[in-house]
Amino acid sequence: MNPQAQLICTTSLLLGTTITISSNHWILAWTGLEINTLAILPLISKSHHPRAVEAATKYFLVQAAASALVLFSSMTNAWHTGQWDITQLTHPTSCLILTSAIAIKLGLVPFHFWFPEVLQGSPLTTGLLLSTAMKFPPITLLFMTSQSLNSTLLTTMAIMSTALGGWMGLNQTQTRKILAFSSISHLGWMAIIITYSPKLALLNFYLYTLMTAAVFLTMNSMKVLKLSTLMTSWTKSPALSTTLLLTLLSLAGLPPLTGFLPKWLIIQELTKQEMPLMATMISLLSLLSLFFYLRLAYCSTITLPPHTTNHMKRWHVHKPVNTQIAILTTLSIMLLPISPIILTIM
Repeated sequence: MNPQAQLICTTSLLLGTTITISSNHWILAWTGLEINTLAILPLISKSHHPRAVEAATKYFLVQAAASALVLFSSMTNAWHTGQWDITQLTHPTSCLILTSAIAIKLGLVPFHFWFPEVLQGSPLTTGLLLSTAMKFPPITLLFMTSQSLNSTLLTTMAIMSTALGGWMGLNQTQTRKILAFSSISHLGWMAIIITYSPKLALLNFYLYTLMTAAVFLTMNSMKVLKLSTLMTSWTKSPALSTTLLLTLLSLAGLPPLTGFLPKWLIIQELTKQEMPLMATMISLLSLLSLFFYLRLAYCSTITLPPHTTNHMKRWHVHKPVNTQIAILTTLSIMLLPISPIILTIM
């Protein structure tokens, strides 16, 4: 892609996100979401491959429908209450429509079908943006309207997302699709807690972004798009494969790694809210995700040649250390001991 065009797209992404997260008026928030959608489309389809064009088309249609619903819900609320303020979303029908619209934008079950397909058709760096930066404005809107949202609906969608995100990722061989279902599963953890403790949902999102960025950048550095390539990665870059193993285990939520912190706090909060059944269900359903994380970890480190994959063995190349990956991986592994400081900041 032309560097100038890439700069314009990146700047527009930053602008759209900033407008949405800093706005109090629904029309401004909607404008920011539209700028974001239009800015990411060239980045998805920049390879000009039919699959990339298909992914861009699907993404545009889904996001256009979700943006129309956001506008419709805000107009309905303004019609009944006379308020365009985001925090004054009080009409029940508007709250229901907005929850559906944000669920479509995020890829929550039952509106999740577009996300794995779009991620599969995108480059890894664009996939990282779709999984993290593009979810920040909708999560912010949920955060600002959390006091008036239907907690029963969100809890149901959260349990379904954690279940289907884990279940549908089990038989995948493409790493981007596995990470897409991982994202859907993590969104379930955020959705279940957003009405009870919005700050905890944001903390979960920040730590998820940290760990997912480390995984995506590591895979991009190793040029890994499917499991058979991952099986040959140890001979090429053993250090990166080791850090990928630890980051994946952190993403799965195993102690004593960073990913255990949000799951632990969410289960604790659900128990305080007298929802032990939901806490038990979401904890057990996260074991499905643990299986495919362990599968990825097994393929990246334990499967060593000779093996049966029909894939050309790569040369061991000494590359300079990627500072971004080093910092993100360290944070993805070692933040649990300083959790009291993190909670004080939050």
